[in-house]
Amino acid sequence: MNEFELIRCLTRTLPTNESVVVGAGDDCAVLETGAKDRLLLFKTDAVVEGIHFTNETPPEKIGHKALARCLSDIAAMAGTPAAALITLGLPRDFDAAFVEAIYAGMSALARRHNVAIVGGETTTNPERVLISVAMIGFAPRGRFLLRSGAKAGDAIFVTGELGGSLAGKHLEFEPRLAEALWLAENFHVHAMMDISDGLAGDLRQLLKTSGVGAELHKSAIPISRAAKLAAKAGDSAKPAFVAALTDGEDFELLFTVASKDAVPLLDAWKKQFPKLRLSCIGKIIAGEGVTIRDKTGVRPLTAHGYVHFA
Repeated sequence: MNEFELIRCLTRTLPTNESVVVGAGDDCAVLETGAKDRLLLFKTDAVVEGIHFTNETPPEKIGHKALARCLSDIAAMAGTPAAALITLGLPRDFDAAFVEAIYAGMSALARRHNVAIVGGETTTNPERVLISVAMIGFAPRGRFLLRSGAKAGDAIFVTGELGGSLAGKHLEFEPRLAEALWLAENFHVHAMMDISDGLAGDLRQLLKTSGVGAELHKSAIPISRAAKLAAKAGDSAKPAFVAALTDGEDFELLFTVASKDAVPLLDAWKKQFPKLRLSCIGKIIAGEGVTIRDKTGVRPLTAHGYVHFA
């Protein structure tokens, strides 16, 4: 049983109540608070030594990554983060200075985004460090974004460049909070999520929840310099293009808009975010599945993203 099969199994019969606007299945849960102008976003995520970082990773970067993953999910809903709780699982022989440096990394990022760290929990976790972050944020009523709104004919966009995150980006990425808010305020975005498990995997999640398919243009996929260098040097078993589709931990935004908005969006983006690349990588189509178009024609995309327990 892989990660997604387990999630489907566990979420089939989850209890709910009148406060739930959107439950399990999107980047964040959306909850009713009674406020006239906004809804509550609720998210949790975890990083584990040996999976998301090593014992040689600088502790400040571990803390940055732990908090930034939740911030990226808040961004995917076009929300504004507010507060976080931190749970630490530590070996009995933990180094106090190391843990304090983890918190320094989290705190530096939190201050940049006006996020309060309001407490949490500590526990023993044999052999390795585990950090779990629970975060709340807010989104304007009627303007939060989901994965489920993509429509046939939409243009598909990604921010930044993809692949090669193990060269350092996965520890240093900046959540696209400002970019997501700008998109929601200025364009009618139909569906959005962040790319954490690779474009090939996460796009399929967006398509499945929207009930549509996609055609990607190979030449339009923005491949990172790190992925290209790793492939050229033989440091990666994957060609750079496959790395861009499957490496994961890019934490860029993946979203769709009506095709008529594609050119105006690209023009406005260049003025608003001149240092961050925005790429139109394909289109939403009726049906299901993902195809890839290149010089030889169109064929099914066989690559998949990262899956826990695969």
